[in-house]
Amino acid sequence: MAKRDYYEVLGVSRTGSAEDVKKAYRQMALKHHPDRNPGSKEAEEKFKEAAEAYSVLADPEKRSVYDRFGHEGLRGEGFQGFSGFDASVFEDFEDILGNFFGFSFGSFFGERGRRRGAGRQSGGDLALEIEISLEEAAAGVEKDIKLTRAETCPACRGSKRKPGTEASSCPSCGGHGQVRYQQGFFTVARTCLRCQGRGEVVESPCATCQGKGRVREKRSLKVRIPAGVSDGLRLRLVGEGEAGDEGMPAGDLYVTMRVRRHAFFERDGNNLACEISISFTQAALGARVEIPTLEGSEILKIPPGAQGGEVIRVKGKGIQDVGGRRKGELFVKVLVKTPEGLSKEQKALLVKLAELRGEDIESVDKTVIHRMKNIFQ
Repeated sequence: MAKRDYYEVLGVSRTGSAEDVKKAYRQMALKHHPDRNPGSKEAEEKFKEAAEAYSVLADPEKRSVYDRFGHEGLRGEGFQGFSGFDASVFEDFEDILGNFFGFSFGSFFGERGRRRGAGRQSGGDLALEIEISLEEAAAGVEKDIKLTRAETCPACRGSKRKPGTEASSCPSCGGHGQVRYQQGFFTVARTCLRCQGRGEVVESPCATCQGKGRVREKRSLKVRIPAGVSDGLRLRLVGEGEAGDEGMPAGDLYVTMRVRRHAFFERDGNNLACEISISFTQAALGARVEIPTLEGSEILKIPPGAQGGEVIRVKGKGIQDVGGRRKGELFVKVLVKTPEGLSKEQKALLVKLAELRGEDIESVDKTVIHRMKNIFQ
């Protein structure tokens, strides 16, 4: 019987893209799969036919030969049809077809033996939070943390067996970790339920861990927090999570930073901001004011005529980034404090100052109105 055109089999045009071919094959495979059509020879043949068509059209070189010479050209290239194609054509669809029907395509085409680590699990990850001050975040700090985690059983060293005993080959799967049976024209392999894919069973479990291979233990760890961390930053400590199952790697520990709000400084990235109050005379005449920083005190120079709300930058007094490549700035906002409770003599001096500056403090000041008019003209 002559073979049908591969494009016709999948229902795609000869100019269809690789994605079109992949999508068409997926639909055909799901429609005609033996699990959906038990005992149907017709569905079985269409499934084979779709797989053969896809194995050619999904391969750019084979597709090129087929487009030029048809089925004869493929014979000339040594292609032998479905019985000889590479099962790797299913790799793109194992997550769709294999998981849908509950088995692996690799087991259809001669994958033998038990996979390394089959039935065994890596250790789980753990997560916790550490609260630190802004000073600690800026300088870096070492913290002691306590946690409870699963660790390898010290008695059986994770083997789950009573010390001095050996595990037995699983009688259900013969030590392969998989049970095989015929399904349609495929030989299907499923994970052995008795040994969970390990290929062996424990007849004499360890009394310390009750055959689990792991025990819960309280542990103390020192965590080195680097300088420059910010709120919400997460550190990963490799291998400090739960112990793995029977020699599998341990999980990781993720530590999230929570930086407490500071009473004086506000943080914006690597920069810091704060506010200070100065007197009227300091603002007018200029001054040198001692201010705090995260590294100690610093002398801030207030220029003469400083205005309320003016921001002065202090270079290099912010927070360095975690990599230590650069350091932020400190931005100081100046607030001018109006003097209160003036004596008669002080008031007289201020009146004299106003007169010397040509200011009439008794008249109505209309400068604000004039500014507004200029804005809207």
